[in-house]
Amino acid sequence: MEGTHLIIREEEYRRMQSLLRRILVEARAKVVFLVDKNGQLLCSAGDEGEYDTTALGSLAAGNIAASGGLARLIGEKEFSILFHQGEHDNMHISLIADRVILVVIFDVTTPVGLVRLKVSRVSGEISDLIRTVEEKMKEAESGDLFEEITDEDIDKLFK
Repeated sequence: MEGTHLIIREEEYRRMQSLLRRILVEARAKVVFLVDKNGQLLCSAGDEGEYDTTALGSLAAGNIAASGGLARLIGEKEFSILFHQGEHDNMHISLIADRVILVVIFDVTTPVGLVRLKVSRVSGEISDLIRTVEEKMKEAESGDLFEEITDEDIDKLFK
């Protein structure tokens, strides 16, 4: 199911937003994004208006893919955490459940250790949530969409 797009229902989306808001507040971040490995924005918290979310999601996914290639070259499976330090802002990128990418942007006054700690505490919950989403997707795929339709319903439709 890794190659398929995630179908997130409202309940899971609200939970996702809650987890991202928690990171935003506890890690003193400016903005937090959750994107899939294709670079599609799933959810965000904070002032994302300042950022091109399409470009940011695509580049974060590309960054994870490139670092995965580098990891394999040195015999590692992957690098699940990346950190980019800037003059004014920093970016913490982490791969969660081998399925989604968490991007946290924070300024230089926020300690990197604080961000890593808060992200690590919430990553397990995000991973559990992604598993729930995948399970619901599998249930929906395995169900027959027409099993509840009766012959009578078909007759009514075509009369």
